[in-house]
Amino acid sequence: MRNIACATALLTILAQSTFADITVRFEESAPKDRFIVMSDTCPLQDVDVLIDLALSAGGLIFDVTPQGAGVEVFQPVEVQSGVATARPVVDGDQQLSFQISDLRAGADVVISADLDDVLTNSRLGQIRVAGSELDGAVVQIRIAGENQTATFSDGANIVVLSHNCIS
Repeated sequence: MRNIACATALLTILAQSTFADITVRFEESAPKDRFIVMSDTCPLQDVDVLIDLALSAGGLIFDVTPQGAGVEVFQPVEVQSGVATARPVVDGDQQLSFQISDLRAGADVVISADLDDVLTNSRLGQIRVAGSELDGAVVQIRIAGENQTATFSDGANIVVLSHNCIS
């Protein structure tokens, strides 16, 4: 009887799924701002990421050319580290889409860009993004046919999405 109880407990533990926290963090910096994606627990492959700034409190845009919607400094969207491919971004766009081919547990994918706000009276000026200006921006990830969505809020420059490691 004791062996059956031990076997049942072991099977219960093995049957439980492991979840990864996928963190997306925004860092305001000069001359390049950064979005950093990290998985804390398990490796991930073929992750589609969409960062949508359309509902952000600051009306944030990507400033990628010297002329156009942004102000002063501009930067192209670039993958700085990790195995990822970003889709082209046009000056003034509010969406960034990229695919992460491979993300090891604890490793980062870093995408740099220049974000500007379109507010007439910004706390840090239009060329720098205050945390509250990111509020309302949405991050959507798609892994193995499963979608997860999180929204930046309360002036925090970080969102955390959970994903089942067993796919």
